[in-house]
Amino acid sequence: MTVAELLAEAFGRIGPAAAAAVEGLPGELLTARPGPEANTIAWLLWHLARVQDDHVADAADREQVWISGGWAERFALPFDDRATGYGFSPEEVAQVRVDSPALLLGYLDAVTAATLDFVRGLSGPDLDRVVDVAWDPPVTLGVRLVSVLSDDLQHVGQAAYLRGLLT
Repeated sequence: MTVAELLAEAFGRIGPAAAAAVEGLPGELLTARPGPEANTIAWLLWHLARVQDDHVADAADREQVWISGGWAERFALPFDDRATGYGFSPEEVAQVRVDSPALLLGYLDAVTAATLDFVRGLSGPDLDRVVDVAWDPPVTLGVRLVSVLSDDLQHVGQAAYLRGLLT
């Protein structure tokens, strides 16, 4: 298995897990909260897709799907287009509202397609490229991709748990 195949396999697992977490859920359950400061399923899936889109687009030196694909307009959220949900307050989390899973999954599918297009062209030496010098040590592409995968899989697991709690 090549590095590209491994990354494609890993990123390709997020969408099906997300779909299973939201299948058949009405809007009120997507935005329900078990407590006043808890994240919602809608926010968890939106956030994981936004972080993946942001980080991979930066590493690939391309525009985010959020903008280029018109997703910012479709979601019509009251945030700056660069917002990914990182550091959001409970009040901001509550503002991520959708009527059905289709919008969330459509955006995640578009982000996944762009991510797979990027990672399928990578080889082992590509992973050593520094993509963020704001950290000590600087972040390489390999570390960034593993970080995104870890974050996304944690959030999709949280969404699945929340589904079980709410239903």
